[in-house]
Amino acid sequence: MNITLYNTATRRKEVLDPIDPDNVRMYVCGPTVYDRAHLGNARPVLVFDVLYRLLRHTYGAERVTYVRNFTDVDDKINARAALSGRSITDITAETTQWFLDDMAAIGALQPSIRGRDHERAMPRATAYVGQMIAMISGLIADGYAYENEGHVLFRVRKYEDYGALSGRSVDDMIAGARVEVAPYKEDPMDFVMWKPSDDETPGWDSPWGRGRPGWHIECSAMAADLLGDSFDIHGGGNDLTFPHHENEIAQSKCTGHGFANVWMHNEMLQVEGKKMSKSLGNFFTVRDLLDQGVPGEIIRFVMLSTHYRKPMDWTEKKRAEAEATLRKWRSITAGVDLDLAQEHATAALSDDLNVSEVIMRMHSLAAEGKSAALRATGAMIGLLGDDMGQWAEAPEIDLRAHEATLTEARSTAMQSKDFGPVDRLKAALIDAGVEVRMSKEGVELLPGVGFDPAKLENLE
Repeated sequence: MNITLYNTATRRKEVLDPIDPDNVRMYVCGPTVYDRAHLGNARPVLVFDVLYRLLRHTYGAERVTYVRNFTDVDDKINARAALSGRSITDITAETTQWFLDDMAAIGALQPSIRGRDHERAMPRATAYVGQMIAMISGLIADGYAYENEGHVLFRVRKYEDYGALSGRSVDDMIAGARVEVAPYKEDPMDFVMWKPSDDETPGWDSPWGRGRPGWHIECSAMAADLLGDSFDIHGGGNDLTFPHHENEIAQSKCTGHGFANVWMHNEMLQVEGKKMSKSLGNFFTVRDLLDQGVPGEIIRFVMLSTHYRKPMDWTEKKRAEAEATLRKWRSITAGVDLDLAQEHATAALSDDLNVSEVIMRMHSLAAEGKSAALRATGAMIGLLGDDMGQWAEAPEIDLRAHEATLTEARSTAMQSKDFGPVDRLKAALIDAGVEVRMSKEGVELLPGVGFDPAKLENLE
């Protein structure tokens, strides 16, 4: 079955035709490690995790290479070190592990080179400074870059196809965006590949003096070293289309590399219909949600429910619906062995990662009672696995006892018209993380997010 993906570079869906079917190669821009990953950072991780799973399923794990970098040299990291008094090494080591832990909690597989060598598949920029210096030197020699005042800059106008990925001309970019005007630039659009470092800033010796790389050169150098001159897929959030990916293309193409054949970008994330920001009070990290008791599987389900090329809106309603759905599916698939031969996901995923269609099929499989197919289909998108199901385990007998208590209290209240005891009982149950459902048919109690059985021990 052919895999069809939307290519930002051509603005159409294309059949994936791997350069080497025995080594399908994908590069995804990773985080700058100076703080916790916020919810928006998690979206590209989950999107390309699903694609990674599909590629492994289609070609075999040993025939897929997935590289995702860590940017561990950056001015934001320098500022965090200066503010905290901690070393840059300590900060990047800690925040890198935070990222890995948080992404594992939402079910993301670690990148790998042909199913192994995870460490090399997650390169740190600081380990590739030599390759960056070599690439910059070649660009200077060929006239695509120049050195001035300890900076090395790329001559944007010398690369004729600059702007093709984002669909804008250089002049339009200058008119529509803020560009840094600096005395060491020949042209306002030229971007920095190397900059000088003072005694307080990390630096490496180079032909242009002690300094450090700019952001854009990192991915070009690491992708070339780990994936070769040309590879199949390059991914990231659509906020990276310009300038980061545009600059990567310019550097790499002018170095003589074919670079990526397919460019994929996910849309951004909102919270309750608004852009996530600290000023609006709706900014939170993945760890914030996990610490609030939202299971990683629920985070994953909500994030994947919207197609990756559409804006994703995180809402409390979606979280609650995801929890109810996953509880139902887990009850159906309990004790069922995993057999991927029964999955119903490959066709939909092969159509530009149509996870929404996969989830619709899972609802149908659940309604039909096809438990084995349901579990296998969920596994294709990282759901319903044994490793993420602990959150759904709950002592049903305790809740049945409280169900009976609440039913009796409700019956008494219907006669006395005094619903105070019912309201107090409901409040106590909700405080313990129990979802209370009351209807004409009766009372139903379900363990919810943050369910704490200890709070029910003395409940009367």
